[in-house]
Amino acid sequence: MKKETYIKMVNNVKANKRLERALVFANSILTGVVYASFPFLLFALFYNKKYDQLIRIVLVCGISFVLVSVFRYFFNAKRPYAMYGYEPVVAKEKEGQSMPSRHVFSAFVIACAFAYINPKFSIIYFLVATLIAVHRVLVGVHFIKDVVVGALIGIISGIIGFFII
Repeated sequence: MKKETYIKMVNNVKANKRLERALVFANSILTGVVYASFPFLLFALFYNKKYDQLIRIVLVCGISFVLVSVFRYFFNAKRPYAMYGYEPVVAKEKEGQSMPSRHVFSAFVIACAFAYINPKFSIIYFLVATLIAVHRVLVGVHFIKDVVVGALIGIISGIIGFFII
């Protein structure tokens, strides 16, 4: 999207106070669902003595998270609000480290972890991950390419780590 499109999108959201509050609330709920359920999954695997699955999930998610974080640090792509000079709907202080979206990456790799354990149940997590991706663009904190790359890296990491290796 072009600069004008981002600014117009964010201004339209901010002009509709109900929509703005809903998106701020959705930011907490969507990420909260994914991040709260992940420790629950790990605990359930530990409790049921499925240590091989537990170790695999911790390693795949942990290693890929570190690699994405290191890449973001060195690549240090600017965020749309930093490039285009507007205030995003969801408050952010970082001006860089936009590519790839770590929220989206995390949501998709965790969805893959759930697919590894229960493919039918994981559909919910893939839907939530997709909503997070759309949300991150709508609130003006990521470019579309940031969330697409984050999703692809999360899915590829999950496929390789859970289903190929």
